[in-house]
Amino acid sequence: MAKQTTAFSRKHLIGLSDYTRDEILHILETARSFREVLERPIKRVPILTGITVINLFFEASTRTRISFELAQKRLSADTINFTANTSSVKKGETLRDTAQNIEAMKVDMVVVRHSSPGVPLFLSRVLKSNIINAGDGAHEHPTQALLDMYSLLERIPDLKGIRICIVGDIGHSRVALSNIFGLTCLGADVAVCGPPTLIPRHIEQLGIRVFYKLDEALAFADVLNVLRIQLERQGVGLFPSLREYRDQFGITRERLENFPKDWIIMHPGPINRGVEIDSDVADGNFSIILNQVTNGVAVRMAVLYLLSGREREQTQ
Repeated sequence: MAKQTTAFSRKHLIGLSDYTRDEILHILETARSFREVLERPIKRVPILTGITVINLFFEASTRTRISFELAQKRLSADTINFTANTSSVKKGETLRDTAQNIEAMKVDMVVVRHSSPGVPLFLSRVLKSNIINAGDGAHEHPTQALLDMYSLLERIPDLKGIRICIVGDIGHSRVALSNIFGLTCLGADVAVCGPPTLIPRHIEQLGIRVFYKLDEALAFADVLNVLRIQLERQGVGLFPSLREYRDQFGITRERLENFPKDWIIMHPGPINRGVEIDSDVADGNFSIILNQVTNGVAVRMAVLYLLSGREREQTQ
């Protein structure tokens, strides 16, 4: 990763679709220094002292919410956690009123997760705070894609030309879209694979390949990013059964052995073991799934730091 010489100028992270290669590499290079902080006996630096961050989560989350909270505490920011189930949203308050009332308490940064696409963009237009998208519907999940790319770059010096296939429920996945934008921006050769009912129409227009048979995808790829089946978003059955999905698209040791390679296996979590991926693959030597989780804290530290403007202050 080439080191950037100019300070980061973005205010928000809504998605990766309009981020440049240099901006993505800047985030990943910054994350490298924060990754080293996580190995210290005292895993805290005073970089965001005086900054208040609210985690505005309208959807259930474990890894992403805890990862952001840890990142904020590692940077010495003041952290507030918002839960929709115990808020005035239950009384009918609008999203705009909720967000503006919170910001009036002198909040500086908002990390938002919502089931509706476009909420982070909306908040960036009605608030003065920095907005970070922690997942909006089936739109984007940019910090997940960034940590995925960082985790790959720990194993591979350059992603240019690396063949990566995203396997699973592409149509309902915000992870897939952010990964497609980020990976193609860094020059990777990206494909998706899954049942036709779970692949969006015209997705190949994003400059990627599409496979409807897993064996074809396995012959193509060196890296697999495996996604779970999001039954909660589908509404109706888009394939006969989970058993049939596993038979056709599940990542098993036997399938991988048919294509002997030095595989890299990824998964954003949560994992449906025995459905999209078997335990002996998820926990096996090819897996970097737990590395992804650890790296998520460092990447989110980098995003918080860069968007806060503290880097610009230090370079002036």
